[in-house]
Amino acid sequence: MTGPAGLLGPVLGLLLAAASPAAAEPVRLMAFGDSLTHGYGLPAGETFPDQLEAALKADGLDVTVLNAGNSGDTTAGGLARIDWALADDPDAVIVELGANDGLRGLDPQATYENLDAILAKLTGEGLPVLLAGMLAPPNLGREYGEDFNAVYPRLAKQHDVPLYPFFLDGVAADPALNQADGIHPNAAGVAEIVARIKPHVVRLLEAKNLAQRPDAGDAAGN
Repeated sequence: MTGPAGLLGPVLGLLLAAASPAAAEPVRLMAFGDSLTHGYGLPAGETFPDQLEAALKADGLDVTVLNAGNSGDTTAGGLARIDWALADDPDAVIVELGANDGLRGLDPQATYENLDAILAKLTGEGLPVLLAGMLAPPNLGREYGEDFNAVYPRLAKQHDVPLYPFFLDGVAADPALNQADGIHPNAAGVAEIVARIKPHVVRLLEAKNLAQRPDAGDAAGN
C-alpha cells in the first residue's frame, strides 16, 4: 500500500511540469505560390520551402516553412484558394505568384487586382508578408512588360510590405540553374534563389519579432 510519502514524488513532478513554460513553437512561415514554390520536377528536400527551411535552421532560426505552392496557379488561382491556405495558421507569408500570368500574357491589371486582394486578406489578418516580384517574359513586348513589371512595386507600396523584386533573380535564363524546360529551377537554381532571398526573409521575421538569430540575442545581452 502506498502512503502519502510515496505519492509525494509523483505529485511534485506533476506540479513542476505544470509550472514549467512550454517550449516555444517554431515560427510557421508559409510560402504561397505556384510551381516555383511547390517544386515542380524536384524531389522532396530540394524544393524552395525545403531548402529555405534548412537554410534558416542553419542560421539558428526555428522556422517551419509551409509549402503552399500549387503548380499552374495564376494569381486568380491563388486568390481562389487563399482562405483554404490560411487554415494552416501561418505566422508570416511569402507571396510568390504571377509567373503564369506573364507566361500566358494575361492582363496586368487583373494580375494587380488579384494580388491586391490576396495582400489585403493577409495584411487584414495581421500577417507579415514578403512580396516576391516577377518580371514579364521579354517576348511580350515593351508595353506589356512595363505594365506587368510595375504591378509589384505598386502593390508593395500600397500595402506597405517589403518587396523582393524578382523571385528568379540570378537564375532566370541560366541553363545550368534550370531544368530542361528552361522555366523551372533545378536544385542548384533553388539554392541560388534561397541564398538571395534569405536575408529578406530574416529581416521580415526579425522586424516582426517572430525570430531572432542566436548571435543577435547574445549581442543584445552583452
